[in-house]
Amino acid sequence: MKNILVFGGVGQLGQCIQKASASSEQFNFIYLDEVKGNILDNSLLSDLFEEYKPAYIINCAAYTAVDKAEDELELSRKINATGAENLANLSEQFGSIMIHISTDFVFEGNQTGLLTEEDIAKPVGVYGLTKLEGEVAIQKAAQKYFILRTSWLYSEFANNFVKTMLRLGADRPELGVIVDQVGSPTYAVDLAKVILQIIESGSEAYGLYHYSNEGVTSWYDFASTIFELAGLKVKVKALKTSEYPTKARRPFYSVMDKTKVKQNLGVEVPYWRDSLKTCLVELGY
Repeated sequence: MKNILVFGGVGQLGQCIQKASASSEQFNFIYLDEVKGNILDNSLLSDLFEEYKPAYIINCAAYTAVDKAEDELELSRKINATGAENLANLSEQFGSIMIHISTDFVFEGNQTGLLTEEDIAKPVGVYGLTKLEGEVAIQKAAQKYFILRTSWLYSEFANNFVKTMLRLGADRPELGVIVDQVGSPTYAVDLAKVILQIIESGSEAYGLYHYSNEGVTSWYDFASTIFELAGLKVKVKALKTSEYPTKARRPFYSVMDKTKVKQNLGVEVPYWRDSLKTCLVELGY
């Protein structure tokens, strides 16, 4: 049985991979938290690779506190760039295939039209910058890798926008939500299934890919749909970004083109509303 090391294995996506891979008999998934799988500790990492000789490694570990990152550039860079590079170097050394999760925040977000993998990445904040640096480091260090850029992740696990809206909506009759930032929500279980599909297919179509659920929406419409489908009567007030200032800038538009992942990897991409319905059922709505 082939071993797969999952770094950041107890976070949201890690838990979704656990759910999606529960019936897998072909692979042995080892889920590592930030202590047992510290991606900044090269000695520890070397021991893990030596012990398990993984066929694949999945890097879900990341510094994702977007606003806090503005004050913690070096820590964000260590985790998102140096940590990714450490894993890429060892993957190359041990012949492992690396699957790495990146973000739509690598884009400036000032253009319209679907963003392709060939479009120029120009982050507007520290989080996006350090995630882009991680991508570049992997591409330089490893030959066998899949980098999956995704966006607006949510699920029944951990903290995310959907669960926050449900929590706040249970107590408040009205909420203000940003209306002028547009993207594609992604059910993290769907992303986990794509990762499993890559592994189970044995694909060698290595490279950079975009994956999110199909469709386009704003945070305002996303929140409104959550309440509608959950049967909660909450009035959603549309706020401009300028009315809700944050430490970090965010891309106003980050809708990614999924043509490459569909054609090269045979991935089918669900519509975001359909996946949201599935998640809400899992949450008991």
